Amino acid sequence: MSSSDASAGAELRIICGPTAAGKSALALALAERHGLTLVSADSRQLYRGFDIGTAKPGAGERARVPHRGIDVAEPVERWSAARWAADAGRWIGEAGAGRVLVVGGTGLYLRALVSPLFESPPLDEGRRTALAQELEALTTDELRRRVRALDPVRAHLGRTQLLRAAEVVLLTGRRISDLQREAPRGPRWRARWLLADPGGALHEQLAARLDAMLAAGWADEVRALERRVPPDAPAWQACGYDTVRALVRGTLDIAAAREAILVSTRQYAKRQRTWFRHQLTAARVTRLDPRDPRRDALAEDWWNAGASE
Repeated sequence: MSSSDASAGAELRIICGPTAAGKSALALALAERHGLTLVSADSRQLYRGFDIGTAKPGAGERARVPHRGIDVAEPVERWSAARWAADAGRWIGEAGAGRVLVVGGTGLYLRALVSPLFESPPLDEGRRTALAQELEALTTDELRRRVRALDPVRAHLGRTQLLRAAEVVLLTGRRISDLQREAPRGPRWRARWLLADPGGALHEQLAARLDAMLAAGWADEVRALERRVPPDAPAWQACGYDTVRALVRGTLDIAAAREAILVSTRQYAKRQRTWFRHQLTAARVTRLDPRDPRRDALAEDWWNAGASE
């Protein structure tokens, strides 16, 4: 039986939430108690060598619980949501949906996993290359304003998705949001969500995690990566890495770099919260503050509720 056949109608449990919310620790504890495999739905943790700045689980954590979706790509590779979803479907099929816990905050990956994606229209490569040069010259804010006019439903997304949204509508005359609505789709999985979010405390947690990353040698990691990873490799798009490259090159001091990373990370977390608010089916979502002293018991209740349905 193929993994897709095995997954038909199966329930899949997913812990999601904004960056630095505490979802990874929550998932690790739950997975360890139940002997589960963790599947990472993080678009940057899949790149080898990009460890500190992506808050990648360490060797000790990976020894405690099997992880999939970590260190599966070279920094120069492009990993689309559809490609990740196909890989994740295989990993889930190998372990069994009932023995897997998906954890991550990359909304496009999560949607690709639980619902079929639309078939991408063919694009003229010559026009695509010329357009890419034009779009890459825009700042993310400029690009977002442009997408707000072209395909407003997708204007809250990250830079990679904004580039794709602009590219498709300008080259085909069709919006991705329209193509998605028109595509025949049925749920690939019956997803149940545990949304981890500490509310207003997230800003403090973002700052504390950033300071820990810098203290752990993020700049040293980037120095080593710059010696072997091309400057235009997709992996560099991970939040904060361009700023740390500027720090390493001496064009930013540590205070300015820290502030820039904090601002961009807060903006990213805001976009994630927007995605979760609009894309998840409320009836299938349980919300949890990871700071709650009852968090493990509440997560256990959430896990066991699925087993009894």
